[in-house]
Amino acid sequence: MATAAHLAGQLQALADDLVEDYVEHCRMHGSSWTDIGAALGVTRQAVQQRFHAPHKRYGPETMSEDLRGAMVQVKRAAVLHRNNYIGTEHLWWGLTAEPNSATELLERGGVDPAAIHRKVEDRLALGASQAAERIAWTPYSRKAIALAEVRSAESGAARIDCGDLLVGLARVGRGVAATVLTEAGFEVPVLDRTADRDQP
Repeated sequence: MATAAHLAGQLQALADDLVEDYVEHCRMHGSSWTDIGAALGVTRQAVQQRFHAPHKRYGPETMSEDLRGAMVQVKRAAVLHRNNYIGTEHLWWGLTAEPNSATELLERGGVDPAAIHRKVEDRLALGASQAAERIAWTPYSRKAIALAEVRSAESGAARIDCGDLLVGLARVGRGVAATVLTEAGFEVPVLDRTADRDQP
């Protein structure tokens, strides 16, 4: 019974994530709240109340110098590929563009950061957007940075670092980030445990 309840909870969480992804995709591509509500079988007011909550923003002052540098690469990846969103693939590309605490974690876990960088680059699709100033984070990316902030706070650090964001991506466990690691023959929970050993 407990196993069934746990599985039901996981399926519900996945369903919620899928709906949130759908709504975010529709909004980024110009769909109105009325259209989205109709597709979901609810009113415009209901869908707005559920999904139009403001998202926390993470400015440069919340990030370490290394992470600020990585975020420059993250945005560069989105702009070069004409994407109007920042997904986990863009975060991975930025985190593995240059040596930092994230690449150190990967190496200690037996993963070549350069190989991951190349695999992620293969996943970056060319879009049609030219509105770089309107780049929005996807739900999985927002969850990753929120988890990174929690890890940073737990370690007593003043700012979020590259390693924190890498662990955040691992703990989300979904999206391109998790897929690329799995394809590289690396289990995401192993990265999580490797990173936890660095915690005080």
